[in-house]
Amino acid sequence: MSLGKFLKSRAFLINLLIAVVLVTILLVATMQALKLYTHHGSSYPVPNFTGIGIEEAIEKAQAGHLKIEVIDSVYNKKFNPGEIVDQQPVANSKVKQNRTIFITINSLEPETVVLPKLTDISYRQAQVLIENCGLFIGNLSYQPSEYNDLVLEVQQDSSEVFAGDKIIKGSNVDLIIGRSKGNLKTPLPNLTGFTIEEAESILTDAKLNQGVLIYDNTIETAEDSLNAKVWKQAPNPKFVSLVELGSSIDLWLTIDSVKVNKAYDQ
Repeated sequence: MSLGKFLKSRAFLINLLIAVVLVTILLVATMQALKLYTHHGSSYPVPNFTGIGIEEAIEKAQAGHLKIEVIDSVYNKKFNPGEIVDQQPVANSKVKQNRTIFITINSLEPETVVLPKLTDISYRQAQVLIENCGLFIGNLSYQPSEYNDLVLEVQQDSSEVFAGDKIIKGSNVDLIIGRSKGNLKTPLPNLTGFTIEEAESILTDAKLNQGVLIYDNTIETAEDSLNAKVWKQAPNPKFVSLVELGSSIDLWLTIDSVKVNKAYDQ
């Protein structure tokens, strides 16, 4: 039989059809197996682990078909020792089953830093030194001095601290600053729409103090408090343009974007 007749024969066509069917079945089976292996189309929301302990986080992760791994520890005064302060991927992200969530916990024992010499230098110089060593400026107070804007004393928890003392990293130090003239004033910043961290930085630069923090009923978790934004402040910068150095500014915070936007328009 010639090749041409063989290719047109019934037996060849039947075998070719069987081969095509088998290949198709094999391809479909392979694709389905790959989907099952990679959990194609199935994803799980990442829980919010911020502000909870590691044991509770493990339970939440297992319930959500996820794993967690501690990759770092930091000291954050806003969290209790051992609590989770950060996570990647972030909460509510969609991930595949058995995905590892990397978390950062708050140190059980806070790291300390050596306090640099902050007295007899200007406030701006002291501000840079404080930030560079991982500390924060707390309360600012002023007292008469022949040298204006000079740091006269450094305190923590109402006790004087000195250069060389070990201070908990991330904590606040209070500064007593000299004032050679009368009641010096500074422009009052408008803090509407800023987070508390941003507002604290602006107040520090303006040589003002953070006063009372008032959270509305939208704030329910530690993460909410970190993401909350200022919608009201006292004194109100729309009516008061200048305040005395060292004045305290009270802040109202919310995560309600409508309330914040209304505050802009008023």
